[in-house]
Amino acid sequence: MTRITTKFKALLDAFDIVSFGQPMEQEAYLCRETGEIDWHSEYWDDTEPLPDDIDDPEKYIAIPHKNDLELGKSLVFKFVGEFLPETVGDIENIFSRAGAYARFKDLLEHRGLLEQWYEYEEKAREQALREWCKDNDVAVDE
Repeated sequence: MTRITTKFKALLDAFDIVSFGQPMEQEAYLCRETGEIDWHSEYWDDTEPLPDDIDDPEKYIAIPHKNDLELGKSLVFKFVGEFLPETVGDIENIFSRAGAYARFKDLLEHRGLLEQWYEYEEKAREQALREWCKDNDVAVDE
């Protein structure tokens, strides 16, 4: 299989689209031949239909959702373990109900750690996506 080359910024944008909301609500695919990204969402009327052969793994690779790269709730608990280990029980309680991320961010804001969380999350996101690229033989142009 030949190595795919794509723009990292375009890949990040597609990853963010796929990761917005729950898994499978949005989809994006990297074309193995051109490096172009096709995406579709049921929520936006102005998206183009996906190519008919989008399910061909020789031609397209699905852009992962953040949960596929352990960047959802598992990343929250990794951050908490490093920076707020005394609150693990509270965070588990927060994540046992709907609206958890908003309450988690409120807690971080109250403790002055919200910006640190955003930096941590951004670094983890880029690192995980670069690792995904390596695992899938995708080269990126900065």
